[in-house]
Amino acid sequence: MYLKKISLFNYKNFSEANFEFDSKINCFVGKNGIGKTNVLDAIYHLSYGKSYFNPLAVQNIKHGEEFFVIDAEFEKNERTEQIVCSLKKGQKKILKRNGKAYDKFSDHIGFIPLVIISPADRDLIVEGSETRRKFMDSVISQLDSHYLQQLIHYQKVMNQRNALLKYFALNHTYDNDTLSIYNEQLTEFGQSIFEKRKNFIAEFIPIFNSHHHNITGSQESVQLIYESHLFENDLLTLLQQNINKDRILQYTSVGIHKDDLSFEIDSYPIKKFGSQGQQKSFLIALKLAQFEFLKKQSGVKPILLFDDIFDKLDESRVSKIIEMVNNDTFGQLFISDTHPERTETIVKSTHQSYTIFNL
Repeated sequence: MYLKKISLFNYKNFSEANFEFDSKINCFVGKNGIGKTNVLDAIYHLSYGKSYFNPLAVQNIKHGEEFFVIDAEFEKNERTEQIVCSLKKGQKKILKRNGKAYDKFSDHIGFIPLVIISPADRDLIVEGSETRRKFMDSVISQLDSHYLQQLIHYQKVMNQRNALLKYFALNHTYDNDTLSIYNEQLTEFGQSIFEKRKNFIAEFIPIFNSHHHNITGSQESVQLIYESHLFENDLLTLLQQNINKDRILQYTSVGIHKDDLSFEIDSYPIKKFGSQGQQKSFLIALKLAQFEFLKKQSGVKPILLFDDIFDKLDESRVSKIIEMVNNDTFGQLFISDTHPERTETIVKSTHQSYTIFNL
């Protein structure tokens, strides 16, 4: 599978731009702020139906314009697939495959497997648990559409339960029967999500450790630990045990929506005790593990986006990544860099076909 060509209209800083791609390596080079990352984000948009960098969809429309369109052709299973994502101010975003709009964006997730490695990944370390849960969920959802539906249902039921808790507080009342219905529904979805996350992490950790070992030469000991209330007890019991606390807080304080991934180096939080280089190596290993996990489970090499990947990485770590390109580990690659000469030297060393776009 690979991306053949893409057209951008009023997307971020582009009024109109068209690119035709090499099936192996594609590089965007130029000064900062010229739009290299924006092209990568447009490709990401077509896989996930949203921007990787900007959660507010309307802010991806070029200043002064009313809409954006991303139109692309992919080659998948020897078929040409046209994917179009568009948004007009004041209207809902539209995602189409071969001219037919999706009723639900979630139906599209996983159709174009894709992994992005970016400096923005540092949010996985420095931000709260929600960012790391989203990482877990995005990997699992690319392979399991039922999992994504369970997440949507869980969130909906939790919102209803929270609204009920607020109603109890506002009206000085309490109805255990109605609350029990929500508890049972949350438990049904939550236990299943927990089991899938637990199984995913069990498979994912050895892959992550292997990539980290390759990148760093096993100089550091790192740990990836799944944390959940559900290791302590089943969700129904936890909800019942915490009802008094929930009534005071007026929201659901226990459940899979509080799960986290702990990132550690030598058994200490990498956020506090890891250097910038160690953090970056950790994150690259995490994303390469995501790539390998998706490839192994789906049988398809995901598209891989390297945004400013060579910044702050020493030569030995860059060479480890290039070695993986030479070993044909990856499928189609997209790279952004501020140094044209550095980029060309690196991609030439892979002996693969490539195209360089000077923006």
